[in-house]
Amino acid sequence: SKNVRADLACLLARGFDNAIARHLRYGGKLIGICGGYQMLGLEIDDPLGIEDGPGSSDALGLLPLITELKAEKELANVAGELSLTGPWVPVAGYEIHCGHSQIIGKASSPLALNDRDGGLRDSGCLSLDNQIFGTYLHGLFDGAAALDAVLEWAGYRGEARAITLDEHREQELDRLADVLQANLDIPRLKSIFL
Repeated sequence: SKNVRADLACLLARGFDNAIARHLRYGGKLIGICGGYQMLGLEIDDPLGIEDGPGSSDALGLLPLITELKAEKELANVAGELSLTGPWVPVAGYEIHCGHSQIIGKASSPLALNDRDGGLRDSGCLSLDNQIFGTYLHGLFDGAAALDAVLEWAGYRGEARAITLDEHREQELDRLADVLQANLDIPRLKSIFL
């Protein structure tokens, strides 16, 4: 989202809050990333009018956090560990946001990212009922171990194995190369360009 308060208003106007409540009532899981994370909280404050006019919006109230939009955008490649249901697994990605979210109630933090000083910092919020997870981390689904952890948290118990984004990219490039090789007249191309 490039304008979280306006996008939240759009969701609410279309009744998505009711659909989300129904989904959760029947045991569903919900993940919010970046602007979605902010929307899951209690309130989004934009005192400087960073994304739109200055003001404050009530959020969905699903996680105990408040967000204040700041003038300086945070942008960083990050790595750390994730634990939603069991052991900590490696996770990496990036953060890009102008909001700062503060947990003001009871929740757990299933994500610890390396900070600039070499320590770990909490990054994310997991509801006490274990149904709702939010974070600023883009790339959460890119690593196989983290994706497996998210799928297990969401209830998937199948035999499928998650692959990394790099593995997927290589598979798609190999597939493209096979299609090109099967359908191009390579000798003719060589005679034209060489």
